Amino acid sequence: MARGGGTGLNREPDAESTRAWRVTGLHHVAMAHGRSDDPETAFDRLLGLRCAHEEEGDGFVERMFPVGPSFVQTLTEAGPGVVRRFLERRGTGLHHIAFSVEGIDAAVADLVSAGAHMIDPRPRPGGMGTRIAFVRPEEFSGVLVELVEAGTDERFESAQSEGDGP
Repeated sequence: MARGGGTGLNREPDAESTRAWRVTGLHHVAMAHGRSDDPETAFDRLLGLRCAHEEEGDGFVERMFPVGPSFVQTLTEAGPGVVRRFLERRGTGLHHIAFSVEGIDAAVADLVSAGAHMIDPRPRPGGMGTRIAFVRPEEFSGVLVELVEAGTDERFESAQSEGDGP
């Protein structure tokens, strides 16, 4: 039986027991928005979430809000780039979901060999010292999926500890 939302991926359900990588959890859920700080203010004022990490990307600002072992990520449009294009097509809202993985190189190689449509055919540097790769939305019924392998960067460790709570 093929998996991947009818995309024709040739992975059998029991093949995961022999692969050299695994999904270990939900890393973050990301939302894209324009230049206002409304989402960040609402996370703080209404939910008590505090930004633990902020980083500039190509045409956007990424902010990470710890929620237990995971994060809510906001992507604020700050110029031309992928976030602006997303907002022009879809407007403010859910941008992607990201899964923590162990063995991202093997994961990406496995997905490519299985026929998955990848935005990143090789892992690349991500925020907080992570390594990332995006899988095209058509593989997951229109939802953009990111794979994230934790880095040893102190920024990642510091932001993770912010979400541990009392």
